[in-house]
Amino acid sequence: MNNGPARISKFSYAALIVGFIFLYAPMLSLVIYSFNESRLVTVWAGFSTKWYGELFNDQQIMQAAWRSLQLAAFTATASTILGTLSAIVIVRFKRFRGRTAFTAMITAPLVMPEVITGLSLLLLFVSLGQWIGWPEGRGMHTIWIAHVTFTVAFVNVVISSRLQEMDISLEEAAMDLGANRVKTFFTITLPIISPALISGWLLAFTLSLDDLVVASFVSGPSSTTLPMVVFSSVRLGLSPKINALATILISLVSIAAFIGWWLMWRKERQRLRDIQDITSI
Repeated sequence: MNNGPARISKFSYAALIVGFIFLYAPMLSLVIYSFNESRLVTVWAGFSTKWYGELFNDQQIMQAAWRSLQLAAFTATASTILGTLSAIVIVRFKRFRGRTAFTAMITAPLVMPEVITGLSLLLLFVSLGQWIGWPEGRGMHTIWIAHVTFTVAFVNVVISSRLQEMDISLEEAAMDLGANRVKTFFTITLPIISPALISGWLLAFTLSLDDLVVASFVSGPSSTTLPMVVFSSVRLGLSPKINALATILISLVSIAAFIGWWLMWRKERQRLRDIQDITSI
């Protein structure tokens, strides 16, 4: 007998509240202390925005931030393209020679420690430099290759799960009506999996922007990323400028997450509307 939706117990509510406090209370305190007048980050001395001004005047942090944003955007774009292609190969082509090895290589960065990934890529770049003369030193291009290497695995998982849930009869119907595989992909498959593409892009962007360990192995003297600058400055003592920087990053990530959620909600709503229109005919 169905008694309606299950009621959430008080313990579940309490656990949920404790979980949210554990996750977001440190971020909230960081945001509050970014407006602190005092140089000591743990002593409140009044409201002030001077640390934001000093942050924007710090050329090292600003250059590293801009460099990291560019790197994250390029990494996310390349990872989304490669992750989509690899997901189609794994999901649509069930049997081909080397499928097990291909799947293992794609998903290996998910379980491999970042130290091992960074060290192996460093040895690879050094060996290539000795054998073929490329790359000549390490810089943003080596960081980009390294970031694409481990972020494509996460994108592949997101898009593969969406492809597995997709009704393949829609593609078959399009091809029965005369569309070739390329046209079917761009007119049928791509719009359906677009929410997964957006999610994968945002995930790869965040992972690239946040990476410190891998970038430390494959970067050069002139290619310092924002996490590396922040880590170096924190080791010498926490500055209120770092609180201001973290507040700006939290705001940007929150806005990007909201935009991604809105786009996915809009796509899903349009998909449900199209299904209703088809079933009503």
